[in-house]
Amino acid sequence: MFELFAEGRTLPEAYHGALSALYDRHGVVPCPDYNTTQIEASATFVVTEPLREPMISRLFIGDPRSLEQYRQEILDGILDFEVERGNWEYTYHLRMAEQLPWVADELRRNPDSRRAVISTRTEADSASGSPACLQSAQYFIREGALHSKILFRSNDAAKAAFMNAFALIMLQARLAEELGVPVGTYTHRANSFHVYERDFALFEGYIKRLRSGAETTYCRAGGWDELMEEARPEIAEMVRKLREGGR
Repeated sequence: MFELFAEGRTLPEAYHGALSALYDRHGVVPCPDYNTTQIEASATFVVTEPLREPMISRLFIGDPRSLEQYRQEILDGILDFEVERGNWEYTYHLRMAEQLPWVADELRRNPDSRRAVISTRTEADSASGSPACLQSAQYFIREGALHSKILFRSNDAAKAAFMNAFALIMLQARLAEELGVPVGTYTHRANSFHVYERDFALFEGYIKRLRSGAETTYCRAGGWDELMEEARPEIAEMVRKLREGGR
């Protein structure tokens, strides 16, 4: 199984490097749980300055609204009620939120701690048809900055990894602000960094764009951040309707 590594100053630079590495070195393996085939490798990408612009990849297939909604799902749990209703098995927010205060307290107690770990895997995952992909998040304060180390057991490189990393960087930034320290590095590890067969053409298009010299990023500030903010009332209305529809 190939082991890949990419590093960049910005999130798009690191993510694009991981995509390019996956394209060049991967296995082709069956994925019987979903009746398909995938290309796969283990991959780690490191973002040395996670809040540095440009922050948005043009290879992200979503839009500002979908990215803002996902950010709110991870940081604020806007759709946690779907678990309470039995529609979803879990949300990452529900599995992380109760542990975050302890992480902050631990890092205040001992800034050099190696114990500030959030585990998102539960006993229920062992019997689930859709176990959580995110397994853990570990936080370190080193040289005065907050660094995060994220582990996925499985991560869709083409359609999920960028959105996952963006939201988790936003969570890291929130925790850093609470602790009164700057944001350090972001490390994203996927033991199975993969692309499903249905997305092979999409992935091929990503690589052609990356290697063509075409523009592959947007700045978050002064563009996407404004569009994401504009989408908040629409997202709030969607959440309200979902809540009322379940009564």
